[in-house]
Amino acid sequence: MVEIREEKEGDQQGVRRVNEAAFGQSTEADLVDALRCAEAVTVSLVAEADGEIVGHILFSPVSLSGTGGEPKIAGLAPMAVLPEHQRRGIGSLLVKHGLEYCRKAGVQAVVVLGHPEYYPRFGFRPASTWGLRCEFDAPEDVFLGIELTPHALSDLFGVVKYHPAFSRV
Repeated sequence: MVEIREEKEGDQQGVRRVNEAAFGQSTEADLVDALRCAEAVTVSLVAEADGEIVGHILFSPVSLSGTGGEPKIAGLAPMAVLPEHQRRGIGSLLVKHGLEYCRKAGVQAVVVLGHPEYYPRFGFRPASTWGLRCEFDAPEDVFLGIELTPHALSDLFGVVKYHPAFSRV
């Protein structure tokens, strides 16, 4: 059985191991460490099975340079599951729980640079639907968003900017 819970003190090594194994490099694990050090974490959850961390998801604050207001928006990145535990629904559990934790934390919308076939099942749509663009050069169909509060992104447009740690790792 898999339990989804908030990351706590002592989980850092397990989280690092999951991100390194899932992505085959240390970049995403380094990003998680940098966001933690910068105190730029909105929500960080782990998936635990038999006392082992097998998955992780992190949400961090993003900003919008444009017009139309200043909703509280979080960026989903990274999301990782150990390769031997993939395709068992753990990633989906992390996303669903993560969005609910964000909603409870007052986050009004979430954006993600992710697979256009995967994230729509949770309600994500192209961020361009709301006139939002990503600061990074990415195809329009992989920059997605979801409103956690109805109409949170209505009448907005501009460029979504991630924490500077994203550009440094």
